[in-house]
Amino acid sequence: MVKKDLSITFLGVKFPNPFCLSSSPVGNDYDMCAKAYQTGWGGVVFKTIGPKSYVINEVSPRFDVLNKEAEPFVGFKNMEQIAEHSLEENLADLKRLKKDFPDKVLIASIMGNDEATWEDLARKVTEAGADMIEMNLSCPQMTSHAMGSDVGSNPELCKRYCQAVKRGSKLPMMAKMTPNITDMVEVAKACLAGGADGISAINTIKSICNVDLDKKIGMPIVNGKSSISGYSGKAVKPVALRFIQQLRDGIPGVEISGIGGLETWEDAAEFILVGAKTIQCTTAIMQYGYRIVEDLCNGLMHYMEEQKVDSLEKLVGKANKNIIPAENLDRDYIVYPHVDEDKCVGCGRCYISCYDGAHQAMEWDEEKRRPHCNHDKCVGCLLCGHVCPVGAISKGEIVLKKTAKPGRNIKDIRL
Repeated sequence: MVKKDLSITFLGVKFPNPFCLSSSPVGNDYDMCAKAYQTGWGGVVFKTIGPKSYVINEVSPRFDVLNKEAEPFVGFKNMEQIAEHSLEENLADLKRLKKDFPDKVLIASIMGNDEATWEDLARKVTEAGADMIEMNLSCPQMTSHAMGSDVGSNPELCKRYCQAVKRGSKLPMMAKMTPNITDMVEVAKACLAGGADGISAINTIKSICNVDLDKKIGMPIVNGKSSISGYSGKAVKPVALRFIQQLRDGIPGVEISGIGGLETWEDAAEFILVGAKTIQCTTAIMQYGYRIVEDLCNGLMHYMEEQKVDSLEKLVGKANKNIIPAENLDRDYIVYPHVDEDKCVGCGRCYISCYDGAHQAMEWDEEKRRPHCNHDKCVGCLLCGHVCPVGAISKGEIVLKKTAKPGRNIKDIRL
């Protein structure tokens, strides 16, 4: 078995590996967090603790899933709010976790509804033994507009609340961002100006997963009604990566805890390459259990071996410089598709998709049941390769456009 050092230092705190429970139902009490530690998770973000005055009263049922063909759980809708236990119970669990697992990283997620409660919660979780604080500025389904994502889209309010938390605690603190906003950078900068040491992103996306066609009600149905609420799971990974990339562009060097769609070690590597130092997980745990961390760690160690790196830190942000504005991309060439006739099963999927959804460049031999690319029509979009069910279409010949800049050399093009 390949053994690599997966430890990483985030906001001055050393994690044994980058994988953490995110603030959610998967880290709702002492027993759950203890089991996660014992299974090998690098850290726990305890489910968000709110002020004593805010009483949680949840709906039932509260989840829905988005499926695609034979794939379950492509996306997950969650109507649950913050921790339903009392403030005293939550603080007692934090204290007990730190006592029983002194060498494990314990992160307290908090959410106030004014400056005084933010400051008070920060002080209380510090006294309970937390190693770090995460400010939840972004839950999309709170019943109070003074809390959650309505706050997270207001830079000035976020700055003031960050200042309040820093008055209550000297612990390292990250601000958790909402994706229900056009530009996250402005809010993140305000949080950092208010004293946040780093950023966590993203929280869930406001959504309606499904609508019951007979009852004409969104899902899940709660006494004949439904509501918009947070969307997570594999389907949100592209959105999470986009926001993390933009944060690293807009605030060079900012330390980020990545959240949104982690299921595999490949997902983890992608988050790290775009700049995340730690990675938080909920939906995959709800589907597969805490033991997925074993595969995550093992796969990431093998990837480090392939990349010939001994420190995970060396991979953080390595993709940032290679993701550039669209107007700066090279538009001088076309990549034509190559059809491997030994793999091709003659299904015609590429032909249909190209004719009906692209540029009518893929032609069809009825007798041989084989496709052929007409280079005079092909624009090199490679939709055909993405829809091929057996992987018979790959990148083929590269040709410079007539409009290419003088002196261009095909040999210099990297795919």
